[in-house]
Amino acid sequence: MPSSTLGAKLPMSSSHAALAGIGLTVLACALFALLDSGTKYAGQYLPMLLVIWLRFLAQALVTSALVLPRQGWQALRTEHPKFQISRAVSGALTTVFAFYCIQHMPLANFTAVWSAGPLLIVVASTVLFGEKVSPARWGLLVVGLLAVIAIVRPEQDDAALGWAVLAPVGVLLCGTTYQLLGSRLSRLDAPTTTQLYSTWLPVLVTAPALPWIWQSITEWQLWLAIAVMGICSGIGHLLLLHAYKYALPSVVSPFLYSQIGFAMLMGWLFFNQLPDGVSIAGMGVIMACGLCSIWMSVRGKA
Repeated sequence: MPSSTLGAKLPMSSSHAALAGIGLTVLACALFALLDSGTKYAGQYLPMLLVIWLRFLAQALVTSALVLPRQGWQALRTEHPKFQISRAVSGALTTVFAFYCIQHMPLANFTAVWSAGPLLIVVASTVLFGEKVSPARWGLLVVGLLAVIAIVRPEQDDAALGWAVLAPVGVLLCGTTYQLLGSRLSRLDAPTTTQLYSTWLPVLVTAPALPWIWQSITEWQLWLAIAVMGICSGIGHLLLLHAYKYALPSVVSPFLYSQIGFAMLMGWLFFNQLPDGVSIAGMGVIMACGLCSIWMSVRGKA
């Protein structure tokens, strides 16, 4: 895609633009599920902070390989450095909080809190950006949230959230900030510019800590997991940034729930974790909400 088209929406009808944004979002969520699978595997053998740094480094290298040969150093040109720095910081904090949750609390409890993210994005978009959201879309988001909670069923772990809830709340708040800033920057800077800042800034800022967290890596499986993390994270976040160029957050947010379905698929393929009947029913509800949202987008409803 020529660099001249990256900073503005391509000419297309509103319904086609919404479908493009939805398709890019779903594809990004599939890559994010692969990213989480690679992260889960690497986290079993390496320190969490090292996994985080390697993930950002791999993502930064993949992004640079995709962007710099075409655009050169002008890809780093931005008139909104405060937004770029804020997004990079919020993205890094989201990752740190997420790894802390995976390490110190039941994954289902963390997922139940995190699943409120798409709903919070719509609420924040309405409050901060004055975006108009129809009651039907509010209903789809709420139903999707309830379906996700039914899938993860936190009570199965028989463990209270307690003070550990502060970590997933951090994921929720920082993740929402990260997505909202990405949506706003998609209309101010090229997505590739935003991606470069969001990956290289965390790498450079945390590099001084390497002597204390470094561990030699000799197994090829770990290097493969790191490569998967970098490729899926780099391409996935670029796709999501492009999705916000075509559609508003309220349109694409319900489809962020699709990552739950992809995560179940990856769990079955790589970790032999099969969803039960209630989980499959919840996935069906989420798919139904997604199809309704597609229909509303095609009809040009808010």
